[in-house]
Amino acid sequence: MSKGSEHAYTTRIVWTGNQGSGTSGYKAYGRDYDVLVDGRPVIKGSADPAFRGDPSRHNPEDLLVASLSSCHMLWYLHLAAEAGVTVQAYVDVAEGRMTVAGGGGGHFTEVVLRPKVTVPAGSDLALVESLHHRAHELCFIANSVCFPVRCEPQTEAVG
Repeated sequence: MSKGSEHAYTTRIVWTGNQGSGTSGYKAYGRDYDVLVDGRPVIKGSADPAFRGDPSRHNPEDLLVASLSSCHMLWYLHLAAEAGVTVQAYVDVAEGRMTVAGGGGGHFTEVVLRPKVTVPAGSDLALVESLHHRAHELCFIANSVCFPVRCEPQTEAVG
């Protein structure tokens, strides 16, 4: 990717929650929708169950946290490969915190990433852990949000 290059991303959201009377009342419609990106599987979405959504579907809040987590992971893996670090496993249990305001709106107050990286015994653990800082600096999604994104990594050396 060259400096100054621009990339466009197009998604199509289709509301599938019309239960026959549209939005004739707050309880009259479903919050279900499909996220469509050409050539990719459909993501079945809904609101968070706290907001009358279907708990079996992804909600925007989960997808935001997943976007931050996966962006960090992809940068981390890239940096590890460049640095000669062999990552054997990577699991992140990320958590986002959101506050709902009195008027119904709200905002995320933070997201905490907790990646656990497994590397071979004898790896330079200081290097392995330092790559998280650089991955955070480079993450497109973390650089696009207006709330703190913290990273609390763990490293395990095996073998």
